[in-house]
Amino acid sequence: MKRLTLLLAAIIAASSAVLSAQWPLYTAGIPKGPDGKPNLAAPTPRTGDGKPDFSGVWEITSRPDTRNLPFQPWAADLQKKRAAEGGLNDPDGLCMPQGPLQYHVDPQPLKMVQTPKQIFIIYESNYGLRTIYMDGRTLPALGVPQPFWHGYSVGRWDGDTLVVQSNNFHGIDPKQLHGVEPDSFHGVGWLDHIGSPYTEAMTVTERFRRVNFGQLEIEMTVDDPQAYTKPFTVRIAQHIVADGSEPIEFICHENQMFLKLTGRAPR
Repeated sequence: MKRLTLLLAAIIAASSAVLSAQWPLYTAGIPKGPDGKPNLAAPTPRTGDGKPDFSGVWEITSRPDTRNLPFQPWAADLQKKRAAEGGLNDPDGLCMPQGPLQYHVDPQPLKMVQTPKQIFIIYESNYGLRTIYMDGRTLPALGVPQPFWHGYSVGRWDGDTLVVQSNNFHGIDPKQLHGVEPDSFHGVGWLDHIGSPYTEAMTVTERFRRVNFGQLEIEMTVDDPQAYTKPFTVRIAQHIVADGSEPIEFICHENQMFLKLTGRAPR
């Protein structure tokens, strides 16, 4: 057994070395201190028009506690049932697009790409992709565009804060809930990983603030009157990935084991 363990460790170490050789780290643009190490407390970088530049690869440093949200009664019951199942129908395990808070708190990094007219957020987790329109368009009324898994997002500047409003999410319909979560709900309308639900009435307002070179603060306000008794706000902190690492491909459906392990794989 000891020899097998050592052999496996050697294989993993060798594989890691090969992967490192295939993907060289590129650290240009990272400010350095007098000691030559990354200076993450350096001033916030800015674009040519003076706005904070959110471009970069970011990772979670702190996540909110969502165990006591102001649920409507049916939403509280559904959340408890989902949590008791241990994530059986979490979109993360089902290789489906995740909820807006799930993406922000996952351990996998996210990458922000900022242009004058659009900002893209690329989540390594489940290969999520969001487009934030910065061209002055207004948020469409609920039900005008077809529901998006990641919502329809428009952004604007409030000083140095990026304010993003999103709606028209692909959520659940509480009228279809009759004691048992129907199959059509599986993987749909999960705000977080403990199953807090959201409906297609949800509107999300995010406030992004780059404190300095290395710190990103995200304040998320959720307003979904069908699922919650009042709007609520949670806060997430991220830090820059300063070693030049990039997100990797997340091909979830390849050799998908979760469905097999739960007895739901196609036969």
